[in-house]
Amino acid sequence: MDPAGKVALFTGTARIGRTVAETLARRGADVAIVWRSSRDSAEETADRVRAAGRRALTIQADMADAQAAAAIVDQVERDLGGPDILVPMASHYEKVPFDALDDAAWRRNVDADLQGTYRLALRVARPMRARGGGRIVAFADWLPRSGRPRYKGFLPYYVAKAGVIGLVEALALELAPAILVNAVAPGPILRPEVFSDAEDKEVLKATPLGRWGGADEIARAVLFLIETEFVTGETLRVDGGRHLN
Repeated sequence: MDPAGKVALFTGTARIGRTVAETLARRGADVAIVWRSSRDSAEETADRVRAAGRRALTIQADMADAQAAAAIVDQVERDLGGPDILVPMASHYEKVPFDALDDAAWRRNVDADLQGTYRLALRVARPMRARGGGRIVAFADWLPRSGRPRYKGFLPYYVAKAGVIGLVEALALELAPAILVNAVAPGPILRPEVFSDAEDKEVLKATPLGRWGGADEIARAVLFLIETEFVTGETLRVDGGRHLN
């Protein structure tokens, strides 16, 4: 699918997501951005989309609300047309020691990382099919894509992202051939602000390509999964070979 003239719906456009949205705008796509609490970030992304000469729409919604997906897609259809492309990037990442786990920690991760993607995917399928096809590019993580958790303290996050991989595979089968469904599994892309120099060196040492990837690498991966006509049900690791160690 050529993104030019299409409408892309995003959740989560801080940092990496902003680069992905701006990349699609430069390729000719209009962009709708869903935000829950980070209005300033969403508006900054929208401004960059408009600077690229495309239309932008921001929508405040909480994906923990079961009715949010329908309202979001209805507004996008009404104001921009589409959506033709869904890129659900909203995520919750926190370390919770095992003895501190409770239902709230579970729900925070599952609602943000899996449930929202599921609800939006179901809702966009109908308008995408009506227009002859579409693309869904979800976001997993390099760890579940590699088949083992490696790090303690991230049980709900790991399970939610593993669920995204399973969701992508099942949706790809259900929605073929009209809608192609894939996921990106990022590895070391942006150095966390809280990282010490020692932690940074440890990550670089464990990454065969020896560097942080940068947001542009994720944008390239998303663009590939939008433009492809023969890849579906895949989760693409973008991790500099980190899974090899």
